[in-house]
Amino acid sequence: MSHSHEPGGQSRSSSGADGGPRFAPDRLDARPVKPSKLGWNLGMLAFGILFIAAISTTGANFSRLADFPANFLNYSTLMVQGVFQPLTPEVQAAWTTAFSDMLESVQIAWIGTVVGALFSLPMGFLAARNMTPLPLYAVVRFILSVIRAVPEIVFAIAVMLPIFGLGPLAGALALGVSSIGTLSKLISEAIEGVDPGPLESSRAAGATKLQMIRWAVLPQVMPEVIAIWLYRFEVNIRASAILGVLGAGGIGSLLSALFNVRAWDRIGITLVVIIVVTIIIDQISAWIRHRVIHGAPKKQVRASGRADDSGDGPVLGTPPT
Repeated sequence: MSHSHEPGGQSRSSSGADGGPRFAPDRLDARPVKPSKLGWNLGMLAFGILFIAAISTTGANFSRLADFPANFLNYSTLMVQGVFQPLTPEVQAAWTTAFSDMLESVQIAWIGTVVGALFSLPMGFLAARNMTPLPLYAVVRFILSVIRAVPEIVFAIAVMLPIFGLGPLAGALALGVSSIGTLSKLISEAIEGVDPGPLESSRAAGATKLQMIRWAVLPQVMPEVIAIWLYRFEVNIRASAILGVLGAGGIGSLLSALFNVRAWDRIGITLVVIIVVTIIIDQISAWIRHRVIHGAPKKQVRASGRADDSGDGPVLGTPPT
């Protein structure tokens, strides 16, 4: 006696030699076919061809790579010798000049970040889809895209330097305008991702648009906004060094002058100053961002009611063991 099912449904079974049911697989029980890798292989081949074509059109002389290790070792040795040379009056003046110009670069970056922060918050609300009508949203988004598409160096050369001339103010304002585009976009995305619950509650309570922004949106986004501002400050410090090469002041102007005369000993001093100051600012900024986002560390309370950071001893409300 045998039982079977039609294909397209269930597997068939028939009687075996001992009279028991025997499984007979049909086409639905076949092992899945391994997917073809033809598309993946063709995509990787096209990527490789495009990559090689892009390299070949740069016109780079790759034969000079053979000289890179020797040149790097030679220049590094000269810079290290400049850093560890005796502190003569000339060397002390070099260190003082490097720190002074680096401080000017930090000031340029700070002014640029403040200008960008002042304009980016309202522009971020105007560029947020959940806060702005569609026509205004589209116009603001287009303006911000244009600002982001233009590098800081173009703002400095084409706009700021003809107006303010050579100096740190031109570099600071160029960084500020460029920061508006990036900061506004990041802030608008943060606003679009807020919890809609407080917005709906404030709207149901009859709040105005400004009241909704003040009490339903800003408390949610301000920690992230402050973190974005601090991160842009770090980026502006590096960008200010590049703008200094154009005569916008700061450490970049000093580096440009030193590279022109190949003063490797002073270049080493300047690079050390840049690295040390940048690391210090990055660590301070990271600590502030963490404190803003996560808040102050929670303190435990002893049984006597005094705050205790160590966590040792019984905590108030915890039965003794």
